[in-house]
Amino acid sequence: MRLHVVNHPLVSHKLTVLRDENTDSPTFRRLTDELVTLLAYEATREVRVDPLDITTPVGPTTGVYLAQPKPMVVPILRAGLGMLDGMMRLLPTAEVGFLGMVRNEETLEASTYAERLPEDLSGRQCYVLDPMLATGGTLAAAIRFLTDRGADDITAICLLVAPEGVANLEAGLADLDVPVTVVTAAQDEKLNEKGYIVPGLGDAGDRLYGVAH
Repeated sequence: MRLHVVNHPLVSHKLTVLRDENTDSPTFRRLTDELVTLLAYEATREVRVDPLDITTPVGPTTGVYLAQPKPMVVPILRAGLGMLDGMMRLLPTAEVGFLGMVRNEETLEASTYAERLPEDLSGRQCYVLDPMLATGGTLAAAIRFLTDRGADDITAICLLVAPEGVANLEAGLADLDVPVTVVTAAQDEKLNEKGYIVPGLGDAGDRLYGVAH
């Protein structure tokens, strides 16, 4: 597994505003959208392409276009939805699947409660959207779900990661013979006793959409 922390002043600036407890939900959503587009630029460096011969107004040349099958973008519900527009702005021809996962707040284990994905993902590059890599359980379960259906290259885009989550994810996927990359704006200090990232930015879903009841 490879961890890539994007070091860029615009990324740091937008993340700082996201962290601020005084940032309201509309601003939080807008900045998440902008930040994800910046992270997606780095995350798609290895997206597969094929050569394409074209003719410009001046003469012939060879460029590239996205290879088939198209990449699959998979937001993890619900907070991952807040990252979808920012990702699709950079990769508009990708297909989108949805994966609903919930974490038991006592055991911290993740389980799947909904999915809308092709049964066969053979040969597909998948981009998983999940704002927080905290304990690592949700992301590990999501990656295994995709690789069980044949996905052969996984990149996860997270706003923040905790060192414990990175270690747990790496250990949990050690037997997986599929390349996995995590792209993030920052690796924070630690997890607290409730499994939240410190200093973090709070509950990303609640800050995007309000508190769920």
